[in-house]
Amino acid sequence: MTTDTVTSSDRTKTVRRPHAWIWAALAGIVSAAVLLAVAEALAALVARSASPILAVGSFIVDIVPRPLKELAITLFGEADKIALLAGVGLGAAVAAAVAGALEYRFRFVGVALLGIGGALATAAIVTRTGAGGLSWLPPVVGTLAGVVMLLLAIVRLRRWVAAATAENAPAAGADRRQFLLLTGLTAVGAVVVGIGARVLNAATSSVAAARDALRLPAARTTVTVPEGANWDIEGLSPIITPNGDFYRVDTALTVPNVDPTTWRLSIEGMVDTPVELSFDDLVGMGLDEYGVTLTCVSNEVGGGLVGNAIWTGVPIRDVLRMAGVQGDADMVLSESVDGYTASTPLSSLTDENLDAIFAVAMNGEPLPFEHGFPVRMVVPGLYGYVSATKWVTKLTVTRFDQAEAYWTPRGYSAEAPIKMSSRVDTPKIGSPVAAGTVVIAGMAWAQPVGVQKVEVSIDDGDWQQTQLSTPINDQSWVQWKLDWNAEPGSHYIAVRATDKQGNLQIQDQAPIAPDGSSGWQRTLVTVSS
Repeated sequence: MTTDTVTSSDRTKTVRRPHAWIWAALAGIVSAAVLLAVAEALAALVARSASPILAVGSFIVDIVPRPLKELAITLFGEADKIALLAGVGLGAAVAAAVAGALEYRFRFVGVALLGIGGALATAAIVTRTGAGGLSWLPPVVGTLAGVVMLLLAIVRLRRWVAAATAENAPAAGADRRQFLLLTGLTAVGAVVVGIGARVLNAATSSVAAARDALRLPAARTTVTVPEGANWDIEGLSPIITPNGDFYRVDTALTVPNVDPTTWRLSIEGMVDTPVELSFDDLVGMGLDEYGVTLTCVSNEVGGGLVGNAIWTGVPIRDVLRMAGVQGDADMVLSESVDGYTASTPLSSLTDENLDAIFAVAMNGEPLPFEHGFPVRMVVPGLYGYVSATKWVTKLTVTRFDQAEAYWTPRGYSAEAPIKMSSRVDTPKIGSPVAAGTVVIAGMAWAQPVGVQKVEVSIDDGDWQQTQLSTPINDQSWVQWKLDWNAEPGSHYIAVRATDKQGNLQIQDQAPIAPDGSSGWQRTLVTVSS
């Protein structure tokens, strides 16, 4: 800061000239915080889905090119949504700071910029699937509140600067206090109201209570994990993935809260009779358990975006049979409550030998919210993006040449069978092991055929057949292990699988797009002396 000294008859006073553009930028950020806080508070009262940050974030998810999505998953994994929201928040703060600086320099320009931001947020909200009649209200009122705050703050800042320039110390001090009190108290209030509203939005939801109170009918048939299916080896994935450890990859920035008492599933399109089912209708058809491994198309060779669970549900083919599928159909377009869509071959849903289901429970409890409560699809042998729709609410029976799903125009194949794969879980890269007998172990999957054998090659030597755990079924993964006499030094471990039809795992390396990665994992292991 610069200073001027004013000499009076009895004392010398120092008047500090504020760095106006810094304080103007701060005023812009606080004004944006007011916008968001008011919008969040109103959203909690009248339209829970009308959060500007979440709406803009969802819009970005929809328009970001495929390579950037893949990069985000690679860099942040399941934290990609947190990273996106942080990025949206940072971008909003920068834009708000610019608006504040411009408003100080050019009257009403910053207000216009803030208004444009509010208008864009409003457009993002009202165009989302499921937007209600009052979804426009929170962002509009929030924008008005933000504009008023910006105007008030800049007026006080101009007074402060004018008084300091005129070397009027008492007036400058008073105007400075007014500006700082206005921005400081408003900022604190915006943070408290914004966070409180978001917490209230989640806490007042009755869906959590509905899930806790839900009592599903007993399954008519159950899955028994056979003896020898699960080895307790340090570092080796369990044969049944706990719900809390199961991977999550989807396009929902916030987990939808769907009340099972109001949930409906509609079957329409190329059917003889459209069908609508309630949750009670669905579970009333009879529940059964199924052991199925799910894999994300974003899973790299050796990656962890794969998991196995015991799912409880109803065969999709039974529901489709109620509607009467017409002969020309070859695809089912499933839709989530948040508008996400997936294209699944009709044959995969009607095959009597495949356990494609509407799942309502996972590992003995109602579906966790992040895994699709109250109902999701589980289809063996297909990557999740073309089959495993969470929070499913509609199936449209159609054709591949007449409709496309969310990921198809974004560079992924319309049909995507899971590629057979195997991986090394232990020993891990970067974790040296002692010389002597070392257990090499991992997982392998080959849906829906099943794994016949897994082989390991050390330092490009002969392939050695491993021991397989007892499989639950052909739709679930298996564990494998091999005792290795490890000698000091660095060694490469390669793994490959063969399915029960004699097909060898694809050796050629391929990226995750357009239809899943492939290749043999090759791991570097250090053995200490």
